[in-house]
Formats: sequence, structure tokens, C-alpha cells
Amino acid sequence: MQSFLPFLLFAFVASITPGPTNILVMTNSSRHGLVRTLPIMLGGCAGAALLVLIVGTGLGEVLARHAQVQTVMSWIGIAWLTWLAWQIFSAPAEAVDADQASKGPRLGLWSAASLQVVNPKTWLMALAVVSVFAGTDAERMLRVAWLSLIFFMVAVPCMGAWAYLGVSAAKFCRSPRSMKRFNQVMAVLLLVSAWVTLVV
Repeated sequence: MQSFLPFLLFAFVASITPGPTNILVMTNSSRHGLVRTLPIMLGGCAGAALLVLIVGTGLGEVLARHAQVQTVMSWIGIAWLTWLAWQIFSAPAEAVDADQASKGPRLGLWSAASLQVVNPKTWLMALAVVSVFAGTDAERMLRVAWLSLIFFMVAVPCMGAWAYLGVSAAKFCRSPRSMKRFNQVMAVLLLVSAWVTLVV
């Protein structure tokens, strides 16, 4: 594939840059540890990769032509992320204590995958992947499948880096109070990343 290296760079940049899913991964790993955050990582990566496959069938073009659908999806995603941000921000101090972390609520695989589905920017990213890198010849669908798989493989270590940042932050936030402050900062960042989609 002639465009393999450019696509790798595209997938890396799309996966490593700050966004709602990465912030959620970092927050959850700081509270629950790396292993318990794996479902969120895999769900987010699989959701984005699956959208590449779906868009490859032509559904992404329908979304791109209907601004109303994008608007509805945006508001659903923003409402969900706002609720998650509030849950993180308002969690009691004992819930973010290292000894109590395993008891606190955390996002799962399906929730993380669903977050990608209601995010119009993820759909448009997938549309860009298919439009630029899939081509138009007879092997297009096979190429789309490979692009989806490669995107997943690139996204996993990128989200893993965010999870590691969360685990590292937890080591410096020994007390419940400092951990709560960290999670409040993450909640604000999550809120900003959600609402900024209205102006970007």
C-alpha cells in the first residue's frame, strides 16, 4: 500500500491527541489501575476502527450530507460526557482513595465504544480515512478492512500511553484529597473537550 506510512502518521495523530476518550482513559486508570482500564481502551479503539468499516460501506457519506443528524449526535455525546464529567468531579474523596478505587464506578468496553458512535468527529475522521486512503478500485473493501485493523493496532498503544499517564499521576496523588483534586481537573478537561466541539 503506497499510502501506508502517511496513514500510520494520520492514525497516530488522530489517536494520541487529547480528546474525550483519552481523558476518560487517563482518569479511569488513575482511579482503578491499568488492568481495569483495558476495557475502556479496547472499547474506544474498537469503536473507532468499526466506524472505519461502517463508513467504508457508504454510510459515512449519508451522515456528511445530513447536518441535522450530526447535530443530534453531537448533543447526545455532549450530554453524556457532561454527565460523566460531573460523576468524576463530584465523586467523594474516599472513592478515589487507592484502597477504595476498585469499588468506584468505571466506564466499560461498550460504553467507550458507544461514545465513539455518538461522536460525529469520529465519523468524519473515519470518512477522511476512507476517502483519502481506501481508493476506488475493486479491492477497496479489502483495503478498508486493513485500514480498520491498522487503525485499531495504532490506537491501542496510543490510549495505553494515556492510561500510563493516569497511573503515574496516581503515584503522585497519594492522599484521597490530592487524588480528588486530580480527578476534578480531569473532569473539567473532559467537560471542555466535550463542549469545544460546538465551536470547532
